[in-house]
Amino acid sequence: MWRRLIYHPEVNYALRQTIVLCLPVAVGLLFGSLQNGLLFSLVPACCNIAGLDTLHKRFFKRLAIGGALFAVSSVLIQWLLSIHVPLPFVMVGLALLLGVTGEISPLHGRLLPASLIAAIFTLGLAGNVPVWVPPLLYIAGTAWYGLFNGLWFRLLKEQPMRETLSLLYRELADYIEAKYSLLTQHIDPESALPPLFARQQQVIDLIAQIYQQLHMLSANHQLQYKRLLRSFQVALDLQEHIAVSLHQPDEVQKLVEQSHAEAVIRYNAQLIAARLRVVADDILYHRQSGRFTMAEALSAVEKIAQRNPDNPVGQFCYYHFSRIARLLKTQRPLYRRDIMADNQQRLSFWQALRSYCSFKSMALRNAARLGIMLAIGSSLGLVFNLPKPYWILMTVMFVSQNGYNATRVRIQHRALGTLAGLVIAAATLQLHLSDGTVLLCMLVLTLAAYLVLRKNYGLAMTGFTVTAVYTLQLLSLNGTHFLVPRLVDTLIGCMLAFGGMLWLWPQWQSGLLRKNAHQALERDQDALRLLLQANPEPAALAYARMRANQAHNALFTSLSQAMQEPGFNSRYLTDMRLWVTHSQFIIEHINAMTILARDHYMLTPRLAEKYLTACEVALQTCQQRLEYDGPSSDKPVLTTADDTPEQPGTPMERHLRRILFHLGVMHTISSVAWRQRPQHGRWLARRLGENAQ
Repeated sequence: MWRRLIYHPEVNYALRQTIVLCLPVAVGLLFGSLQNGLLFSLVPACCNIAGLDTLHKRFFKRLAIGGALFAVSSVLIQWLLSIHVPLPFVMVGLALLLGVTGEISPLHGRLLPASLIAAIFTLGLAGNVPVWVPPLLYIAGTAWYGLFNGLWFRLLKEQPMRETLSLLYRELADYIEAKYSLLTQHIDPESALPPLFARQQQVIDLIAQIYQQLHMLSANHQLQYKRLLRSFQVALDLQEHIAVSLHQPDEVQKLVEQSHAEAVIRYNAQLIAARLRVVADDILYHRQSGRFTMAEALSAVEKIAQRNPDNPVGQFCYYHFSRIARLLKTQRPLYRRDIMADNQQRLSFWQALRSYCSFKSMALRNAARLGIMLAIGSSLGLVFNLPKPYWILMTVMFVSQNGYNATRVRIQHRALGTLAGLVIAAATLQLHLSDGTVLLCMLVLTLAAYLVLRKNYGLAMTGFTVTAVYTLQLLSLNGTHFLVPRLVDTLIGCMLAFGGMLWLWPQWQSGLLRKNAHQALERDQDALRLLLQANPEPAALAYARMRANQAHNALFTSLSQAMQEPGFNSRYLTDMRLWVTHSQFIIEHINAMTILARDHYMLTPRLAEKYLTACEVALQTCQQRLEYDGPSSDKPVLTTADDTPEQPGTPMERHLRRILFHLGVMHTISSVAWRQRPQHGRWLARRLGENAQ
């Protein structure tokens, strides 16, 4: 029981965040300085947004940089206001000055909003405390935050990676269950494939997250992570076999009608899914997995395959289910490999600064967007005679996200959560509770809010708003005066953030569709080149396959978000959805070919060269259609008239012919879709290179 309590991801996260917040308050209360304890608890909010709670091999170095930036932001805003620089200019200047961090790497980019929030907190404290208190508070608070988290991660060092691995195994279980639950429903790709694509996307996102954790922690070089690294390699093999599809719905229907194959296949899939969930719990709660076998269930699939030798579905299911069963039984990967090197781009400061000084820099645009929104919020504060409109500015920072849809959802949750929290706080303030009771209620609410924060932001905001009201009540006995102004400030901040995301250099995913599609084709080409080499390295094959999967996932994510963006052309969206569907088919063929190549089912050199040439021509032709979206008279990209996907041949040849067929369809879709493309923003540029970031 205690394992499920301590190691549960939400409980572990909530305990860590609550303790690091409440211990300074408890110490302040013990020594008769409750106000300083409450002020000290502001710093962890900045540290969380800056990603300083993320375990990293350079954890303390990043902590020192973060604390220094918080203190510098605090000093700058106080100094600039003291020489009577208008607040709107101060906020724009700070945003542009600190925005260069986003050019170094995405992780460093999180220091920008955190430093701006530190400056906004200082704005609220200015005039109430000496000028040296806020920067000293940030330095000491960041040091306390780092010390506490360093000790926490030392005691539970493997836990972040265990949580992600456990989620990965659970997603694999849901994926295989959904894929084989009702085989007869997979005849219509329009209705059957999108849910499977979404599950495949979640699996690949978790795999990418574990890759990042491995390189951030140098875990592949540390002995204590050896077992987790092996479990991750097993998960990669499992994903490889689960993600492969036969794409012959007629043969599936025929086999289902001729035998009881559907019930047998569904039972095997459910057995595998149940075992994957058991393994997920064992990883999360530090338990040794028990023995496992599914020999009887596999024998039923083998009998169906033997009784229907002309139908490929039985052989397909038996082959992949037997490999999955072997992985789950032995808990060892199918082959030995090294995790490939991290290829995430990190620029030095001077390189980042040079890149940041270009108008094409996304980091510059993001910093300018935040600066302008904060400047408008500051100006509104001056218009409404608010000398310190810190709550408007904080709302802008907390709800601003990378994309339109994420910002819209966060705004809705923030506004509704704040409204509910203020109503609850207004009712409970009438009870006139003692300070001890109030602090106890704040502790319970903080723990409850962090328990649900990662799954329900709006509900968590309700708890945080109540604690904010009570904090002001304890600090200055004006909690009731806080209610209506803070609601108005929240609504103003939400509107500013939404307007900024809508009109200030919006990064529409609809505008990134062509770019992401082009990159997906590049990754497919890299994978095919490796697959058609003589004796390719298994590790390189696996890594190229994963990069192709991740590139397709980025494309699928762009399409999913574009469906919810304003002003998008639905006819073009329909065409692109079909294009992405065929791209998914290519990915699944690459998954299957990776298994064949590792098992040495290779082509002759002459055939390999022929198919590689045909695939490269087809891929490059599709890329050219994406680079220029004007009318085209290009011919179909299949190599010869007699090359059809249904011709007999080796499994590798059949996969390659299907890939060529899908590329031909994708080229046709691109040739038609240009007439329906959106007529706004970056889509007015005719060539892809004109709007590349």
